[in-house]
Amino acid sequence: MLSRKFLRRAAIAGISLVAVVAISAASLWQLDRAFPPPLPVELTVSTEVQDRDGQLLRAFATPDGYWRLKTRLDQVDKQFVDMLVTYEDKRFWDHEGVDVLALARAAGQFANSGHIVSGGSTLSMQLARLIEPRESRSLGSKIKQMLRAIQIERRLSKSEILERYLTLAPYGGNLEGVRAASLAYFGKEPKRLTVSEAALLVALPQLPEKRRPDRNLGIAHAARDRVLTRMVSAGLIGEREAARAALDDVSGLRRTLPALAAHAAYAMLPKAIPGQPLQLTIRKSVQQGLEQVARDAATKLGPRLSVAMVLADSRTGDILGEVGSANFFDASRSGWIDMTKVVRSPGSTLKPFIYGLAFEQGLVAQEMLIEDSPVDFGGYRPKNFDMGYQGDVSIRQALQLSLNVPAIRVLDAVGPARLTARFRQAGVYPVLPVNEAPGLAIGLGGVGVTLRDLVQLYTGLANGGKTHTLHDGTEQANAERTTATILDNQANWQIIDILSGVKPPEGAIQRGIAYKTGTSYGYRDAWSVGFDGRYVLGVWVGRPDAGAVPGLSGYVSAAPILFEGFVRSGLVTVPLPGKPPGVFSPKRNELPVTLTRFGAGSDGLVQATPAEPAPTIIFPPDGARVDLGTSSADASPLVLKLQGGRAPFRWLANGKPLTGIDRRRTATWQPDGAGYSTLTVIDAAGRAASVKVFVE
Repeated sequence: MLSRKFLRRAAIAGISLVAVVAISAASLWQLDRAFPPPLPVELTVSTEVQDRDGQLLRAFATPDGYWRLKTRLDQVDKQFVDMLVTYEDKRFWDHEGVDVLALARAAGQFANSGHIVSGGSTLSMQLARLIEPRESRSLGSKIKQMLRAIQIERRLSKSEILERYLTLAPYGGNLEGVRAASLAYFGKEPKRLTVSEAALLVALPQLPEKRRPDRNLGIAHAARDRVLTRMVSAGLIGEREAARAALDDVSGLRRTLPALAAHAAYAMLPKAIPGQPLQLTIRKSVQQGLEQVARDAATKLGPRLSVAMVLADSRTGDILGEVGSANFFDASRSGWIDMTKVVRSPGSTLKPFIYGLAFEQGLVAQEMLIEDSPVDFGGYRPKNFDMGYQGDVSIRQALQLSLNVPAIRVLDAVGPARLTARFRQAGVYPVLPVNEAPGLAIGLGGVGVTLRDLVQLYTGLANGGKTHTLHDGTEQANAERTTATILDNQANWQIIDILSGVKPPEGAIQRGIAYKTGTSYGYRDAWSVGFDGRYVLGVWVGRPDAGAVPGLSGYVSAAPILFEGFVRSGLVTVPLPGKPPGVFSPKRNELPVTLTRFGAGSDGLVQATPAEPAPTIIFPPDGARVDLGTSSADASPLVLKLQGGRAPFRWLANGKPLTGIDRRRTATWQPDGAGYSTLTVIDAAGRAASVKVFVE
């Protein structure tokens, strides 16, 4: 039996050992708290600007000049991660920061050979070296790395350690992190790497400067092959797969990182929050296509000319692509100026809205004749672009040919103030000369707007008359976003129908879009704005310094870019909207007398102006057949419009009064079935007007 003395000594020794362990643990805990590893909550990384789907549009280097993109494990190819762990630290998921077996193996190999055969560093130790670079390769530095690795493991999960390593690992030059390296060497994110690409990225961080493929291609090639051989030995990939991967070339090209949407990206920088990406509404594929079109077009157009483009979703107001200049870094074209936001003369691009208001008021029909001849509006004498005149043309032809005189005749009847008020209602504020009221010249570009303004107005044409405030993500969080009516649905369709018949520019493919061109006075700006049933694209061409460019025109210079932009955007064409119920669109021989000719001509036909002394029902015209879809459950109401007379007004349908009296000159009537009906209006003076219509 053991003596009591021996047991007493053993107990004292055990207690002493526990005490030593406890004191040591307490001391280590205190040291750990006193000297924590430098682990910031957020690493200093490049500011990223992403598209609507999270794809990288543009990155900005860190303050110390490195391309260092924050990396999550779900952004990296899983096979690459498996290869990295297998090659660098095969017991990574099991150890607590230091792999004792790996250290023992490395020490034994060194003792036998006299030089380092393999290292014993874990990924945690390598992260410790990355966040706290060592001054020397001494034993003391190695021990410090081991202690730091243990500290790191206590504070971060294994996934967090991997993510930080993948963000900070060196890949040559000023590239840090696997995302920057993959983009620079392969031109793609590391989400889907080939076996060859993954092997190269595993090999580079060990000797990043010596192995970087853009400088030492042969060494990089050999390093990749060694990784492939190791993966076969570890059973991670098969021999045939490794052999196929070894046949892939290693590119010696270092690409620039994505640099899309330069103007919008720079505008986002004031909103940057460290470690968080900035997001635009832009779609990367659309942006790439538009930028390429702009660069190619500017090269063809010649020196000093620039191109700006905006493509928007008319249903939401989201800008899917915007090009502020043909080349941001081209000083000869003043590429740093964002021409999508510069106020310029819009030429003839506002004409569709002039005619749209006239359709809305019942002043015109597509086949109505209008005179294109010299005219004087109190000293203002508009002339056509080609200085010639067509004589009598239809309203449809006048807009499709973009004739100036007919447009001003219609604007004179509609009223310039009403046109600009409708623009303001849609969130667009045209710039007029100081202290000047809207005049007839605004119909031919005598007003200032931006390309974004134009696209915003045209979103109404593509969206049934409803405009949305454009936005790309650069706006303030509290920026007002509005939806407004630019034209009623029936008038809107009339304009779509006309513009969809405009001949495409020479060599362009008809894509089922409607479009309008414009050229500002003095050949300073060329415009083209087009749309399908959802997307609107606007193009501006000119010199940023507003210099004249002889021969510049919307049809010749901007329209081809518009059609090419739609093609290169990659968007699927959405059909233009069909004819809505209630649209009055008769043939010429079916026109009522009040809609045969616009204005009082020498033949004495009725003048279509809004200033008749007695009430006149201008829509629907007498004898019209109107399709309201009465056979369906969702039949549309008929819009009633009148001119002249004294408010208030009372409407009657087949002798029965509609609800109440109204001071407005418009009303709606919901028929109870198909057939002939008589509509009557009575003004405050007791004067009446009636029309007979057939409702379908």
